[in-house]
Amino acid sequence: MHFSASNIRRRFNAFHTSVFTWALFLLCGAVSAAGMAPLLPLHIGPHAFQVELAATPEQRQRGLMGRTHLAADGGMLFVFGQPDRHCFWMKDTPLPLSIAFIDSVGRVVSLADMQPRSETLHCPPADIRYALEVKQGTFRQRGIAPGARVDGLPR
Repeated sequence: MHFSASNIRRRFNAFHTSVFTWALFLLCGAVSAAGMAPLLPLHIGPHAFQVELAATPEQRQRGLMGRTHLAADGGMLFVFGQPDRHCFWMKDTPLPLSIAFIDSVGRVVSLADMQPRSETLHCPPADIRYALEVKQGTFRQRGIAPGARVDGLPR
């Protein structure tokens, strides 16, 4: 096999590009399994979560639709530009989920369990800026209740 100088340079550049890409990937921290999006660490008391962000209208509309797996400490944080009584449903979501409705200062306003593929609306009793979806029962199992403070929320 013959290697020209340009062929060696091309292979060398391709190798370094790969190494650089993987280094950048590792430096950026944890990523979600579903979309390679960065994960945000949240804490509710002593309980840690690694959540995906849904901050755009498209991301919020898609949510966890079609997902069949969610890590035990995983979830999705919905971030809204303005506080309001944002409601949720589970029409195309096959996983049973629990939701925490969170106000602008990071306090859990209320919790709800949501059934898979249901069009039942789940609405908070007051204006919220955030909503956190996790595997159903996670909040109850960890003793998380209304009034709990959520740390690490984006502003």
